[in-house]
Amino acid sequence: MKKGILIGISGASGSGKTLVSNTVIERLGSDKVIMIQEDSYYKDLSDIPLNERAERNFDHPHAFDHELLNEHISQLISGKAISHPIYDYSTHSRKKETRLVGPHTVIILEGILILNDARLREMMDIKVFIDTALDICFIRRLKRDMEERSRSVESVINQYNNTVRPMYLQFIEPSKQYADIIIPRGGKNMIAIDLLTTKINALLNQ
Repeated sequence: MKKGILIGISGASGSGKTLVSNTVIERLGSDKVIMIQEDSYYKDLSDIPLNERAERNFDHPHAFDHELLNEHISQLISGKAISHPIYDYSTHSRKKETRLVGPHTVIILEGILILNDARLREMMDIKVFIDTALDICFIRRLKRDMEERSRSVESVINQYNNTVRPMYLQFIEPSKQYADIIIPRGGKNMIAIDLLTTKINALLNQ
C-alpha cells in the first residue's frame, strides 16, 4: 500500500534542484519531508585505481546504482525506513557506514537523471524539471566544485566539455518531456515553488 508521496525534481547540474527542494522542505516542514539525492547512489568505484576513478563519466545513467535507488524509493513510499548510502566524492567510493532514513510522508527525490528512469517515473506523484540556462549552470558548478570538492578550474572545464554538457544534451534535456511542471530559473522562481508547494499540500489533504 502506498503511504508516501514521491516528488521527483530533475534538471542539469547546477540548475537549482537542491535549492528548490530545500525551499519546499522549509515550507512544508522537515518533519513531513525527506530529500533523497541521486548523487548518493553513484556506483562504488573502490575496485578501480584511485587515479582512474576521476576519469569516469559521472553524468551517464550507468554511473548510478539505480537498482538500489529504485528499491529504496519503493520502500520509503511503502512507509519503511532505509539504510541510505553515503558517497565520498573525494575518493569516488561509497563509505562503509550508512544512515537510517524515513519513513516520511513526502519524499523529494532530486537528481540529473531521475526522469530518465521509467521505473522511478512510475512511482512519482509529481515530476518537476528545473530549466535553467546552461551558462548559469556551468558557473554554479564551477563555483561549487572549486569550493566544496577542491577541484581546479581546468579540471571542471574539461569535465564539463567532455561529459557534463554532452550527457545533458543526450539524456537529461530529453527527459524534460516527462515533467508535469517545468520551473524556469530554478530556486529564484518563487511563484513556481508556491504552485508546487500548493499541489503537494493538496495531495497531503486527499
